[in-house]
Amino acid sequence: MRTVDLRSAAKMLSLPLAALFTVSAASPLGAQTNLPVADAPFAGKIARNVRDAKPAWPEVVHAPKGAPNVLLILVDDVGFSTTSTFGGPVPTPAFDRLAASGLKYNRFHVNAICSPSRATLLSGRNNHQIGYGTISEHAQGYPGYNSIWPLSSQGIARVLQGNGYNTAAFGKWHNTPVWEINAGGPFNHWPTGEGFDYFYGFLAAFDSEYTPRLYRNTTPVEPPKTVKEGYHLTTDLANDAITWLHRHDAAAPDKPFFLYFATGATHTPHHVPKEWIAKFKGKFDQGWDKLREENFEREKKMGIIPQDAKLTPRPAGLAAWDSLSHDEKKLLAHQAEVYAAFTAQADYEIGRVIKAIQDEGKLDNTLIIEIFGDNGGSGEDGPTGYDVRQINGQLKGIAARVEQMDDLGGELYMNATAAPWAYAFSTPFPGTKADASHLGGTRDPMVISWPSHIHPDDKMRTQFGHLNDIAPTIFEAAGITPPTTVDGIKQTQWEGTSLVYTFDHPDAKSRHHIQYFETNGNKAIYKDGWWAGNLLRSSWDRIGTPGYEREKLLDDNTHPWELYNLDEDYSQAVNLADKYPQKLAEMKALFDSEAKRNQVYPLLPLRELISRPEDSRTKFVFRSGVDRLGATMNVHTGAGTGYTITAEVENKGHADGVILAQGGHYGGITLFVKNNRVHFEINSSSHPSGEMVATTDLPMGHSTIVVEVAPSPSPEVPAGTKRNGVSPFPGTGKLMVNGKQEATAKFINVPASGGYWSPAESLDIGSDLGSAVSTQYESPARFTGTIDTVTLELHEPANAGAKEKAARNDGHS
Repeated sequence: MRTVDLRSAAKMLSLPLAALFTVSAASPLGAQTNLPVADAPFAGKIARNVRDAKPAWPEVVHAPKGAPNVLLILVDDVGFSTTSTFGGPVPTPAFDRLAASGLKYNRFHVNAICSPSRATLLSGRNNHQIGYGTISEHAQGYPGYNSIWPLSSQGIARVLQGNGYNTAAFGKWHNTPVWEINAGGPFNHWPTGEGFDYFYGFLAAFDSEYTPRLYRNTTPVEPPKTVKEGYHLTTDLANDAITWLHRHDAAAPDKPFFLYFATGATHTPHHVPKEWIAKFKGKFDQGWDKLREENFEREKKMGIIPQDAKLTPRPAGLAAWDSLSHDEKKLLAHQAEVYAAFTAQADYEIGRVIKAIQDEGKLDNTLIIEIFGDNGGSGEDGPTGYDVRQINGQLKGIAARVEQMDDLGGELYMNATAAPWAYAFSTPFPGTKADASHLGGTRDPMVISWPSHIHPDDKMRTQFGHLNDIAPTIFEAAGITPPTTVDGIKQTQWEGTSLVYTFDHPDAKSRHHIQYFETNGNKAIYKDGWWAGNLLRSSWDRIGTPGYEREKLLDDNTHPWELYNLDEDYSQAVNLADKYPQKLAEMKALFDSEAKRNQVYPLLPLRELISRPEDSRTKFVFRSGVDRLGATMNVHTGAGTGYTITAEVENKGHADGVILAQGGHYGGITLFVKNNRVHFEINSSSHPSGEMVATTDLPMGHSTIVVEVAPSPSPEVPAGTKRNGVSPFPGTGKLMVNGKQEATAKFINVPASGGYWSPAESLDIGSDLGSAVSTQYESPARFTGTIDTVTLELHEPANAGAKEKAARNDGHS
């Protein structure tokens, strides 16, 4: 068979390379505009006598001839200047290799925060159009914010699946309504309901890299190894993706695949093995101010940014490195070492997935799109980062944190870096994650490689690009026409513009002319090089702290708009709002128009106003074998409410193990038996908050165990536990076995604080899956007796606890 080089053919025909991508011959059932494909009439012949009949098989849907495999990679919480590929301090050799074989884009844009970015990337629509104006945990009952991906906006996976592709997703999935993440579903908003044949990963904003709550398709599964055996989530995801690739190659080597690989890295918690951290010892002792200058110099030297770009100043609210104490510098420099290690390890595991495709001989016709960040660097963990906490959930003092800093990166802490590092890793732009008004929150590195079709030319692609450009790029490369109807439902228009035109025309003018941005009330509008933005608050600020007046949050006089000409000012350094008021007014009017078109209104900057479908029950009855019940079931024992647990159990002889556990190492409650004695323990922020232990053995046969916990009406704050004006929430407890009171306790802190910092940790009956609530046993600590029922009854309405929890926690994404 004679092969044709498309680049040579384009040259001979005086056509752009992109013009040839959509003319590949397709099978009779390729490139469908209506999905699924209707059953074709029988093409054979039916006769009474088989000798007169003619068999015929139904036509199978095939992808267009020559359609590429697609590997779409998304890394979490990475600023523009983090990777070595784009001038940063963290070696990313896999990203470097990909860039060397492809094209780099330095004006590519994301949505400033997690769920919205992923919604746009996977759907090909603007995020508010499909209900993702905010993260799924903060869903509101408005069309632009309800987190319900509509059937009228089927995404990339569904389209490719219907056009002859095998599809798989691995890693972080943050686009399922939280109230649907349970055994009862529904499952149409899970990955397998959104067009993926296979899914392996977690359904949350973040999770532990050591004890994640994983799902395979829609079934909860446990990690294949323990922490002691060397388990790490990013490695596990790569392993599973490689296994899927091998199985696909064995079963259907000629069928193209679409593989979506989304790491949990580098989101909080920054969990990474010590051998990776050791590689970066001393690399950040110069501090964030100097690092930003170094990044800026490297970016210019490498041609990542224009030579006339300006370095924007450190924003108000972030401390100068030289103003820190010795201990602060020691701790915060180590935080950056851990973060850099986490990033480098993620790059390594991504490289393994790419290498597996290469080993199968499929790299040449694989379109790889790697976006190294779903938003800018994360500054949401405050001015000194996050790690060692007091029992009330607040950070310990710097000296105490320094003593524990060698444990950062391990399973003990949900650690994260200080906000100024996010600013340094987002050089040269102002802003960080959640700041949709500035490029530091909305611009991230992207590389596209397709060895058989893209010839690297070392020229930076500077066209304006956005996440909604990825779907049309994939469709054009595959020769697929997006469907007008799916399952009989008319589809909404696709947003964005294919970037295929940039593949062989590095200097082509941008075809993406208008794009709005909005996150938590922070907003911006882009039009043909002009950018107008309005910042309500930075990610390290908190609504409700001094200086915030709620009624003025959306007041343009309190929070004035800014105006930039990005064609002349790459880094957003010169605010032209006062110089060109008419242009600013025009841009503001355009934002209003786009906001109305895309369901952006009402703007929702106040997270404590969260309202979503809730389970109104206050009484829950669980039976043996029930586990992995998520926090979304509304069993809010960690929200300052009182509750009663009644367990009906059978002791078959010297009982041990967990009867009920909710939460994990970072906070939770557990009812368990050890050495035949019943225990109840509350863990608050990894601290024992109090324990009750029965004075007599659990008798043989049937027993009724009752635990009652009640908040104290007049809390007395123990000495030494109050910090920053935040106090623990004390309570009392009573333990009874077969009607006899066995123990009482005073708990320092009744809220276990585990639901927020361990969002995927579960409620388990008969075991404690994930990380262990108590240090007195090791997970899973399965109960050796028999459990008939466990009844958990909340003393207050569940919604009250949910609202209190929502108001108390400002939330990660």
